This record gives sequence, C-alpha cells and structure tokens, in this order.
Amino acid sequence: DDQIERERASQHLAGGCCALAAIYLMGKFYVANAGDSRAIIIRNGEIIPMSREFTPETERQRLQFLALLRPELLGKEFTHLEFPRRIQPKELGKKMLYRDQNMNGWAYKKIEEDDLKFPLVFGEGKKARMMATIGVTRGLGDHDLKVFSSNIHIKPFLSCFPEVRVYDLTQYEHCPDDVLVLGTDGLWDVTNDKEVAGVVMEVLTSYEPNDPCRYTMVAQELVVRSRGVLKERGWRLANDKLGSGDDISVFVIPLGGPGNYT
Repeated sequence: DDQIERERASQHLAGGCCALAAIYLMGKFYVANAGDSRAIIIRNGEIIPMSREFTPETERQRLQFLALLRPELLGKEFTHLEFPRRIQPKELGKKMLYRDQNMNGWAYKKIEEDDLKFPLVFGEGKKARMMATIGVTRGLGDHDLKVFSSNIHIKPFLSCFPEVRVYDLTQYEHCPDDVLVLGTDGLWDVTNDKEVAGVVMEVLTSYEPNDPCRYTMVAQELVVRSRGVLKERGWRLANDKLGSGDDISVFVIPLGGPGNYT
C-alpha cells in the first residue's frame, strides 16, 4: 500500500484493488484477505470458510469508532451514527432508532441537527456504501479517492491490513477432491458457497483423480456459470437471473491425494 502511494505520481496510477492471498508454508495454508474477495475450503463435501468480506456493513463499528475519534475526517458532511433511513428536517425533536460504534442492536434517540447529516455507512448488502462512495473498506491504493464533489478524503477509513486465517493440512487426510477455492466478488455476487461446492464436485467427478487439468476446468466452469449467457436483456444465468457484471477471477487449488501437483 505504501509502495502504491509512492509510485502513484511517477506511474500515473490511480484507484485501488482488493487482495486475497494463500500461502503454503510448512504444512499450513495461510489465507489473507483485504477486501470483498472470498476463500473457502471444500473437504469431503464440507464447506470451511477461510475469509470474510470487508464492507461498510461488516466493518461498521470500526468505521464509526474512527469517525468518533477523528470527527474532522467527516468534513461536517457526515454523521458517524447509523439510522434505518435518511432523516428529514421535519423529524427534528422526534425519536428515531439508531446505533453507534458500541452497539450491535438498535436504540432510540431524539433527533438533533447533526443527525440530519448523511450517515457514514448507508445502505444494505451490495448497495451499502461508505460516505456514499465505496462499497469495500479494505484493500490497496485509493490514496486520492474523495467523496464526489468535495475535498473529503476516504483513504483514512480504508485499511490495507488483511485478516489472516490458518488451515493445518496435517490435521486431516485429504483426497483429490478436497480443494481451496479463491474467488473475487464477481463470483460470490451470484453464486453462494453451496453452489460453488456443487460445481466443484460435479466437475471433479467427471475427470480422473490424477488428471491435473481437472482443477483448471473447475475454475473455468465457475467463471462461465457466474457470467451467464448474453441475451437481449443482458447476461443471464441458467435460472434467468442476472449474471455477474463484475470481474470474475477464480483459483482452485488441490489440497491432497494423487491430484496434488506441487
């Protein structure tokens, strides 16, 4: 992240990206995630999460706590409090549900003038945004990103530090069908963990256990199914729902057995 900041002027680069890394070291997989990509292990049909997405929703309390400590970062345009919906001026003095950096649930408070500001975190699911701008809260870069039509920098709220999870390969006897799947959000936007596991098992069983291309074919099939087919109404999945409009990158890594080509 520091290198991107140093080179952004000389390389004329702007923007940022998420990062998901898997490192094999001394019998263990270390999976590090900064962003909204996802990693899962599929072992004997069981799904084992190896990451979690970092979004304005999942990191709401961290973001609100930073805003509380450094209110100048909000530029007098935002409030660190969260409300179920935008508050109207006519609701001043009335009671409304809210939550702050210490709360998982909701409580009531009397609406004040500051509460009319736009919430630091607003929206739900894929529509959730921080400062009405960005939908992911960890990653690399974005040093120059600002709130639209303002001089409010967003970088102070973005973290480049990943969450790391460890999986000990020596604790289990792995077969050729046990894999680690790494995918960008373009995959997970339209395909859940169970569906991914289903595709993994479907494709792997159609190849010999010692065929090294079987894992590449799983990754290819996951990309194709998540993108869908181009029709008059855009990219559509097999169930006619919208296909992924985001970039889709997938790695499928074998964990053991004859198919483990190290």
